Amino acid sequence: MKITDLDTKEYDKYYGRYINKLSIELELINGFKQGMKNVVQFFEAIPDTKTLYRYEDKKWSIKEILQHLIDTERIFMYRCFRIARKDTTSLAGFDQNIYIEPSGANHKSMDSLLSEFKIVRQSSISLLESITEDDLTCIGNANGGNMSARAAAFTIIGHDIWHMDIIKERYL
Repeated sequence: MKITDLDTKEYDKYYGRYINKLSIELELINGFKQGMKNVVQFFEAIPDTKTLYRYEDKKWSIKEILQHLIDTERIFMYRCFRIARKDTTSLAGFDQNIYIEPSGANHKSMDSLLSEFKIVRQSSISLLESITEDDLTCIGNANGGNMSARAAAFTIIGHDIWHMDIIKERYL
């Protein structure tokens, strides 16, 4: 399943900012696998002296951004799972900002954060491999808007790229 199979009616326009970061050649499961390599290599290359850096007060540190990627993947894969299983219950949004403090990201090592990221990503890949292409096209409601199971999954990959771009522009 490629990103070109995705229709803009399958997701709220807000998520276009992430989906539009993806190559038109991107295939979903390979994108998750390559994305894992890219994210791990990117964060491993950041000097330890920068991992707690914030470019402004009240902005997240690099460790907190990595934790945010992990948390967001969990939430979007849960959406993907529920929608692919034809659950029509409206799925609530979440306030990403309140997740950061209780996560304790700044007190975790980069190795432990990257290990957590890899475990979550492997779980996501396993789930995606168990869902049929037809079921990935199912559309549900997430955060008040339409979302297909595959749109939830593709959003994760673009979301990673979005945040790595921000780190490159504002943190490094």
